[in-house]
Amino acid sequence: MKENKFGRLREQEREARKHLILDAAEKLFSIKPYDAVSMQEIADEAGLAKSSIYTYFPTQEALFVDAAIRDTDRLLSELEGIAHKDIGSDLGRMINAWIDFFASHESFFRMTAQFMLYGNISPESIERLNPVTRRMLDILENAIRRLHYRGDARLLAHTLFSALSGILIAYRKYPGRTDEEIRQHMKRIGENIKEMMEAYINQSTGNDGG
Repeated sequence: MKENKFGRLREQEREARKHLILDAAEKLFSIKPYDAVSMQEIADEAGLAKSSIYTYFPTQEALFVDAAIRDTDRLLSELEGIAHKDIGSDLGRMINAWIDFFASHESFFRMTAQFMLYGNISPESIERLNPVTRRMLDILENAIRRLHYRGDARLLAHTLFSALSGILIAYRKYPGRTDEEIRQHMKRIGENIKEMMEAYINQSTGNDGG
């Protein structure tokens, strides 16, 4: 029993240290591209020896991928929760949850924005990220299908993802506004996107919404 308890404590300590490294890396990746961040910088930010970083992650790219998977999983779990709780259209709730998540996770937002602008990763890392990407698009596609869309729902899911990414990149640092004002402004734009998509879906299905 004591051995099992000791093993659990060691595993918890290992996980805590791993998340400490990921948090430090994410903060630095939000400032500049991951391949421009040294392992020594990550170690300094985490308050650990560089050798400790290599114990968990062999490269900056591996660190980037793990950080992206970890935080994207949090967002997608939240979106899946909305889909499971609600009946009918949940597109508006998902858009608001998306905006709230990125508004509350500044380093993750900046890290993903850096990657969209400058990212260049190996085929192996792309393979690791692909399941997360497919899961995200599956969630958006299913929300669109629940609106009885008969067209290419996957393409419309890509369109919605692009629109949401555009909102964040264009307005997350809107000058002269408080964080709350920015968040509400992004949600108003998100509501416009939802209404435009619903109008397009209604038109394509011959349903005028009346």
